Amino acid sequence: MRYIALLENLTGAIAKDCIVDDEENRIIFVIRPGDMGLAIGKSGSNIERTRKVIGRAVEIVEYAETPEEYLKNILSPAKVRGVRITKNSEGQTVAHVTVDPRDKGMAIGKNGKNINKTRLLMKRHFDIENVNIV
Repeated sequence: MRYIALLENLTGAIAKDCIVDDEENRIIFVIRPGDMGLAIGKSGSNIERTRKVIGRAVEIVEYAETPEEYLKNILSPAKVRGVRITKNSEGQTVAHVTVDPRDKGMAIGKNGKNINKTRLLMKRHFDIENVNIV
């Protein structure tokens, strides 16, 4: 809660959620739709100030009401071409995301950092068990 209050005081953006990812030494903020500009600030000043105060990497994701739009926001700036949500044989919900082939590495991230963030956020907000990048 204190990280959410800190982000809101420093940037004016309203956070819906905050995840402390100790494994990657980062904090992921989910902000309300339309607040991305406020959160980042002019030339990234707000995000940089927040990083300095917290002392960790800070990542910001804009929330969306549908899982498809939320996936696009999480994976940005990778170009998402399509999203298909299905149930697997165990009854778990799985999202299959097609990205531009040039952006596949960016979507997955170094050592799977970005896909892990994507899976974490989708499970937490839409109860989607797994996300596959194709």
